[in-house]
Amino acid sequence: MKKLNYGDVHITENNSNDNKWKNSFTFFMAMIGAAIGLGNIWRFSYLLYSNGGGAFFIPYTIAILIMGIPFLILEYGLGAKFQDSFSNILKRIRPKLEIIGWITAFLIFLVCTYYIVLVGWDLIYLVLSFFKGWTSNPDAFFVENIVVGTNNLGSLSQIVLPTLVATALLWIIVWYISHKSLDDGISKVVNVLMPLLFIMMSIIVVYSLTLPGMNIGLSELFSPNWSLLGDIHVWLAALGQTVFSLSIGQAIMVTYASYLPEKTKLVDNILALVIANALFEILTAIGVFSILGFMVHESGMPLNEIATSGTGLLFIVFPEIFNQLGDIAYIIGPLFFLCVLFAGLTSILAFVEPLSLGFNKKFKMSRQKATTIICVAGFLLSIIFTTGSGNYILTVTDAFLNDFAIILAVIIQAIVFAWVYDIRELLPVLNKYSSINVGSLWVNTIKYVLPIFLSILWIFGIKNLLDNQTPNDMVIEIIILILIVVVPTILTLLPSKE
Repeated sequence: MKKLNYGDVHITENNSNDNKWKNSFTFFMAMIGAAIGLGNIWRFSYLLYSNGGGAFFIPYTIAILIMGIPFLILEYGLGAKFQDSFSNILKRIRPKLEIIGWITAFLIFLVCTYYIVLVGWDLIYLVLSFFKGWTSNPDAFFVENIVVGTNNLGSLSQIVLPTLVATALLWIIVWYISHKSLDDGISKVVNVLMPLLFIMMSIIVVYSLTLPGMNIGLSELFSPNWSLLGDIHVWLAALGQTVFSLSIGQAIMVTYASYLPEKTKLVDNILALVIANALFEILTAIGVFSILGFMVHESGMPLNEIATSGTGLLFIVFPEIFNQLGDIAYIIGPLFFLCVLFAGLTSILAFVEPLSLGFNKKFKMSRQKATTIICVAGFLLSIIFTTGSGNYILTVTDAFLNDFAIILAVIIQAIVFAWVYDIRELLPVLNKYSSINVGSLWVNTIKYVLPIFLSILWIFGIKNLLDNQTPNDMVIEIIILILIVVVPTILTLLPSKE
């Protein structure tokens, strides 16, 4: 075993060469791949449009500065110092805290089980985009062929075959990539896919700026509505986007940072990641709303009746627009859905890693075996989201995990690392090679500012969750809650293998 010396902090390196990033560029590409996902493409542009346009950049920038960057610095520091799984890190701080690490890793695994279904939908649409197979009525096609069933649990026995096949194929791809060594698997994938993602999105944006009516969309998108800055919901939207866009507090960044090569400029990488993530979001928003402006120009419909977020934008609005574009859509359409696929796939790979490393470190399980167990279990859980009731269960699950469980886990982490563990011990690790150093301002932000802002976000998330609850919603949430308690408890109680 090898000792790494960060100033006066000595760190035992537990990672073999199979568990290390090849270089800082690969690490950076992996971090971008983890951060950039479906939300950057289908969520940010609508948030920007519906929360004050250009004025939204003020709360969003503040949220990144007071919450996003400080928490990322914390996660990078923890990963680089301990070079261990998230559950083991917490166990080393205080044995009783190990369960928090397993809960966090399991939460992200649960997100992965339905997130991969959404990416499966995109895979279907990627194939359809070569011949506009969504027909002249994309809305009806989506409802009748992709989201089949009702908004209740009555269609659980009905399998949506195309979605099941696409989901199974994606799990096989994820297993094939993740079960290999870091250098042969994830590293090679992110080094290719992330540059391609930026190039393809840039091509789409450049083309979108040539469309008639593009100025309509951009004007609506960026025109600032300063009066909305007094709306608490706008600030909450900015905080929420920061948490989920940068994947903070989800064990992903700690895990990826634990694979770090030596002499990595940690703080520099964090700032570069935040800038790259923001640039991609803005670039995508320009492309999306330029194309929506074209739709306004062609259809005469007002933008507020066309602009939407989530699956409606990707699988209904955009196919309708591609139907209007003519033959060029046979190029732009596949490029667009390929961008979504690349963003989704790299995020899924990141979702799998925290649990995989946890198995590897605690149970001395090989990467191949850990990944196989996770992918098989993940596919079995994903099946429920490929049923006729799948979209309903997905919606409830997503709201519960995001509004309640994940934000609560992030709050607990902030409190533990700020008040139980002395995060000043991370300063030598963070500042050793970084051009920009952190100190007491960062420490105080973690200790005081983060818990307050995260708690406010959580309280409003619970309120949002409790609004319009149905008995079926509560049944699903109770089942998820039981899983969140039982599975991590078992993983915690199982003896470690030396």
